[in-house]
Amino acid sequence: MKVALVHDWLVTHRGGERVLDALCELYPDADLYTLVHQPGSQPPRIEERRIITSFLQHIPGIHARYRHFLPLFPRAIESLRLEGRYDLVLSSSHCVAKGLRHPSDVPHLSYVHAPMRYMWDLFDDYFGPGRASVPVRAAARAVRPYLQRWDRTTAAGVDRFVANSRHIAGKIRRFWGREASVVHPPVELERFTRLPLDGGGQGGYFLWLGAFAPYKRLDVALEAFRHLDTPLWVVGTGQEAARLTSGPLPPHIRFLGSVPDEALPTLYRDARALIFTPEEDFGITPLEAQATGRPVLALGRGGALETVTERTGLFFSEQTPEALIDTVHRFAAWEPGFRAEDARAQAERFSRASFQRGIQAEVEALRAKVSTRAPGV
Repeated sequence: MKVALVHDWLVTHRGGERVLDALCELYPDADLYTLVHQPGSQPPRIEERRIITSFLQHIPGIHARYRHFLPLFPRAIESLRLEGRYDLVLSSSHCVAKGLRHPSDVPHLSYVHAPMRYMWDLFDDYFGPGRASVPVRAAARAVRPYLQRWDRTTAAGVDRFVANSRHIAGKIRRFWGREASVVHPPVELERFTRLPLDGGGQGGYFLWLGAFAPYKRLDVALEAFRHLDTPLWVVGTGQEAARLTSGPLPPHIRFLGSVPDEALPTLYRDARALIFTPEEDFGITPLEAQATGRPVLALGRGGALETVTERTGLFFSEQTPEALIDTVHRFAAWEPGFRAEDARAQAERFSRASFQRGIQAEVEALRAKVSTRAPGV
């Protein structure tokens, strides 16, 4: 089967690119279409295949400034043309990848990490007061109706949607009027489960880990731990780094910056718990923490409700410092009854092999449906 893979952009290697890597393993001969590609930013399984980019690739400095060209993304993805004959288009989409144009007789399965979150329900998290300059906010408001219409219209060109969580399946239904099945994304469990469960939590700190994106709400954790006499270690960087690190912070809050992948398992294992503040589409970090045998304190909305259980963590109901402070206090009484074995067993439900089997089943279901269509339908 000749497959065309489609991914929004190849500039950083995060959760979406880990999913893409698993898809590339499933389809090792697939071509890959994307808006922009920064060579060397991806692991070999992605880098070594044929990668076709859009006209945005030729803009000087695009890899550092690609987000500024969001209004051009629909035109850029539509400008890509499939170079050859394919039996399947498989897109990995959180922005515009699902909008690639393709022949009507080539089935399209779209694995959706999220609808365009910054143009739908999380618009204010990205462009609200204090989140962006006045000109940027005005421009975002101006293009929002166009991008929403395009996002909804291009959903009709997809034959089958697969969401990364029930939470995202609900958004697909609400924003696009389409149904989606669910296949949870893969977690690279092997490098986290090789550590022994004994001795976890000995570092005494709570851990926050992720990209400094507006919707991640690191500010909630920072404000909460200003008022808590317990260490918080923060791993990551991103577009909000300057704003979040500019003010004075107490000495028990430490910014570690970017940490090598090989150091992450030990950071997780030595933490008392992971602090998870975003309303995430799915969320890989809670499963990585549980794989090392550590619990999670998570916002009780979004994908965390599908990955964290009452035996492996605690939830806070509001995305506020006060709610997180209360949960940290409750954690002190809950912690003695926590079993690291329960956390690891929960994480092991989300393996790479399980994801790949799920995708293969969805592809076969789509191909079976297409084969039964009447000619011309």
